[in-house]
Amino acid sequence: MTREDVLDRLRSVEDPDLGGDIVSLGLVNDVTVDGDVVRVSLALGAPYSPTETTIANDVRDALADLDVDVALDADVDRGIDPDEQVLPGVKNVIAVASGKGGVGKSTVAVNLAAGLAEMGASVGLFDADVYGPNVPRMVSADEHPQATADDTLVPPEKYGVKLMSMAFLVGEDDPVIWRGPMVHQLITQLWDDVEWGSLDYMIVDLPPGTGDTQLTLLQTVPLAGAVVVTTPQGVAVDDARKALRMFGKHDTAVLGVLENMSSFTCPDCGSTHDIFGEGGGRAFAEEANMPFLGEVPLDPAVREGGDTGAPVVLDEDSDTGAAFRRFVRQTADNVGIVHRRRTSQTNQEHQQG
Repeated sequence: MTREDVLDRLRSVEDPDLGGDIVSLGLVNDVTVDGDVVRVSLALGAPYSPTETTIANDVRDALADLDVDVALDADVDRGIDPDEQVLPGVKNVIAVASGKGGVGKSTVAVNLAAGLAEMGASVGLFDADVYGPNVPRMVSADEHPQATADDTLVPPEKYGVKLMSMAFLVGEDDPVIWRGPMVHQLITQLWDDVEWGSLDYMIVDLPPGTGDTQLTLLQTVPLAGAVVVTTPQGVAVDDARKALRMFGKHDTAVLGVLENMSSFTCPDCGSTHDIFGEGGGRAFAEEANMPFLGEVPLDPAVREGGDTGAPVVLDEDSDTGAAFRRFVRQTADNVGIVHRRRTSQTNQEHQQG
């Protein structure tokens, strides 16, 4: 059994999103054969992504009939100088953004984080909405960060998610009045001084709009991608376009558009009502040539979960919970697509050069 023998077998493994085998696409970092042990390093960068899990399983299947032990690992070049990495232990930072308030952005961020953690990922949730931080309430986080002897903060955990929010640092009813430079200093300090540890995903709940906090994030943290949240309503979609343009100007991948509050099903009569219109999020995604991450209905259970601190994504018996779980899986898959596409393009450029 040689390295070339292994690569020949791996040519049978297809990437369903990029449309080719993983060898030709340059998604095999390395193969080593050491006696009866074959080690394969794959360019997979989205832990617990259903698609990337399937690719890894297909690799094992392609080598299953060999009398060897197969050891897989995954690693992607994120194009970041390790000395300049703001969050060195964090593999993927995902921003959740909206053009306007009132579209359920924080609810989406909380459910995305809790859903990824439920899948097995190590997750952090950073509530960067300095003017209206409410993530701690939405997960019923009673504990506050603990300070260490080195003046760093250890974030509390809830539902397997490490949490940090401005709400931990100010009084519950105190108004927060910050100017741009103060926002920049606060955000960077919360990243630098928090012991996040090793995380597969960091979810950042941005404030609505395109202001100082968003600019600080885009200038200081390498994002794996952003989720843009809207409702079907035309006004919300118009503002979501601004968020999309903001990420485009900073060459940040947009993982997709999620339409929240898409419809309401009356629990008494069973009829469905499009309270905020119909199809606006999907049409926006198609118009912008962005992935559509799905529709989440307007459901009182979401509001109840936010008030009681129980994310609906964890409710196995809820249709809305199922919609959120589909969104979580698709978001993780799209993080993987971003990494694999960049890796494939880089490798093919090197081969041509």
